[in-house]
Amino acid sequence: MEIFTLAAVSLIISVSILLRRDRGPILLSYAALCFAVFLHKGGQFFGTVVPAGFWGSMSLLGLLGIPPLTVAFFQNLVKDRHVLRRRDAAVTALVSIALGAASFTPFRERFSFTLALEIYVIGILLVCLAALILYTARRAAGSEKKRFLYLTLACTAAFLLSLADLFQHLHGAFPPLSNIFIATLLYFVLMFVTHPQMAELREIMARTLFLAIITVTATLMAWAILRLFAGETTPPFTHLMVASFLIVIAIEPLREILKKLLTLLFPDSRELLRSLFAFDEKLEREKSLLLEEMAPVFAHEIRNPLGSIKGAAQYLRSEVTSEENRKLVDVIIEEVNRLNRVVSQFLNFARPYQPDLKPRDINRVVERAVDIIRANILSEKIAIQTDLRSELPAVNADPEQLIQVILNIAMNAIEAMPEGGTLMLRTRRIESDGGDTVAITIRDTGPGIRREDMKNIFKPFFTTKERGVGLGLAISQRIMRGHGGHIRAKSLPGRGSIFIIRVGLPS
Repeated sequence: MEIFTLAAVSLIISVSILLRRDRGPILLSYAALCFAVFLHKGGQFFGTVVPAGFWGSMSLLGLLGIPPLTVAFFQNLVKDRHVLRRRDAAVTALVSIALGAASFTPFRERFSFTLALEIYVIGILLVCLAALILYTARRAAGSEKKRFLYLTLACTAAFLLSLADLFQHLHGAFPPLSNIFIATLLYFVLMFVTHPQMAELREIMARTLFLAIITVTATLMAWAILRLFAGETTPPFTHLMVASFLIVIAIEPLREILKKLLTLLFPDSRELLRSLFAFDEKLEREKSLLLEEMAPVFAHEIRNPLGSIKGAAQYLRSEVTSEENRKLVDVIIEEVNRLNRVVSQFLNFARPYQPDLKPRDINRVVERAVDIIRANILSEKIAIQTDLRSELPAVNADPEQLIQVILNIAMNAIEAMPEGGTLMLRTRRIESDGGDTVAITIRDTGPGIRREDMKNIFKPFFTTKERGVGLGLAISQRIMRGHGGHIRAKSLPGRGSIFIIRVGLPS
């Protein structure tokens, strides 16, 4: 059962990666490694069920493929020639080919070929583990060092726990567990390479806990139903848990396979498939279209009476003689102007707008935004600093909309520092499997954002200001999604806030 679990997990991971649209060299090399694990363990499992030379050959092929594919995956992951060189993968591949050829010669019968092969595979895996430890200790820096430290600990723990199989050789009643530990490690590495933004251990653990809760819940439901109808013939609880785990992690790849298959068989039923596989997204689009239709009517019905109120108030102001009455009329005019601004922002949020996306110099866009900020009277007590990296690639952006996003965030930061402070704007390149992007980081030294408010700051009409509208960040996030990017926010209580604007590169 443990061998089948590892074979199934490795196959599901490999297929799920191949179905992704954003697969890069790291993901492809990892998919190849997982497929080699599937060949090895799948051959072992089916070889015990249906004895045949084919399964033995498949298991041997997979085992020989694991060392060079592990080296290749590690090289793509760290991109550091000082740890493992490019030729190391080629040399390992040649050794595997030579051992594969030797398996068809009489030498296989004369020597302990299987033991030598296992020592070779374990040796290469230990070399890669040592290289990972070396890279984490000496080369990695910042948040990357923290992420690779978690990966190093996970790989080391899996190796040490797998040594428990020695007890199985010494005492046959002890169950072999190394395959379960390796399956867990493969899934952990999948999260590591597909979620580079998960820099904190608590985020990784939260995702793992979520998966575990779903698995246990599904297991208990299946066990209760089978116990009710099957009685004493109910399968062992551990077998049900393994089956539930495989189903949970297979949902996404199976859904993508079914979607592609049904699209191929029923090309005229794409709208039906979208409603089956992306019902929430369809509802969001329908709500957006409804908002776009209602917004102009809503604005027209409000602006007309506001215009009449403002005109009447301006006429009354010219007629009143007392200073007190003039102040009251000024309040009416000021509030009418504020409501007009609210309506304008609402239209900007609801109105469909196609950005003029062309390759742009991100640093020039930021410099233009900084010039506007410096000219604002609110920034007199604010020290504005910039750190714009040179030699950044051009980004796919509409400069006017991008400036609007920067100004919305920067003005919020300035208003959060009424007694003065520092506003820092940085640009840098971010490399990931999902595609390289350029990030604009805006940081202030204000009080920060409360934890309970963080989840709401991008929601329309949410604001913590007494006279705020709550549409600035919602509009900014919508603009960046139109650019194929997004905005993330972090709060440092008592030290300020950080907003990270990610912009994609031209395809």
